[in-house]
Amino acid sequence: MSHRVADYPINNLILNRWSPRAMSAEKVTHEELMSLFEAARWAPSSYNNQPWAFVYVTQTDTAFSDWLDTLVPFNKEWAQHASALIAVLSKNNFHFNNKPSRTHAFDTGAAWQNIALQGNTMNLVIHGMEGFSYEKIAHIIQMPDGYTLHMLFAVGKSGKKELLSPEMQKQEAPNDRKKIETFVFTNSFKK
Repeated sequence: MSHRVADYPINNLILNRWSPRAMSAEKVTHEELMSLFEAARWAPSSYNNQPWAFVYVTQTDTAFSDWLDTLVPFNKEWAQHASALIAVLSKNNFHFNNKPSRTHAFDTGAAWQNIALQGNTMNLVIHGMEGFSYEKIAHIIQMPDGYTLHMLFAVGKSGKKELLSPEMQKQEAPNDRKKIETFVFTNSFKK
C-alpha cells in the first residue's frame, strides 16, 4: 500500500498510517466510533489522569452543517463527505487535585495517536485539522472553563480521490517524513 520506507525497523501499522481526505460520505457506525474512543481510553497519561475529552457530531445530526461552517474553505471542501467530525480537548488541571497538569496536551496527543492508529486498522479515514474557528467550535460544543481545544478530526469511509479537487488529488498519497537527524540530538539541542 505504501511507498514509504523506514530508515530503521518499525511496525507497519505506524509506517502505513496516513491522513487521506477522500471520503465516500458512507455512514460510520456508532460501534466503529466507539472503537476509536476505546483506543483513546488506553493511551498513557501522567498519573493516569486521562485528561482527554471528545465531542462529536455525525453527518445525520442537524448540527453537522454548523460544524462544517467553522472550517476554512479548503477543509470544508473535503470534510463535507465525512461521516463524523470530532473535537479533541483536554482538561488543563489534574482530576484528582485540580492542580495544573503540564502534560494534559501531550497526554491527549497520545490518545489522538491511538485513535489514528485504530482507525487505520479499521480501514477508516482519520484526518486531523487545525483549519477551523476555535472560538466558534468552543461555543458550539459549550466547552467548559478549564479545558483546551486542540483540534478537530474527520472520520469517514474511504472514497474515490476523483471526488476531490484536482489540487487535492495530487496530495492524496502517503507522504514522507523528516530524517531523524533533524530532530534527535545527543546531550544538547546544539548540532
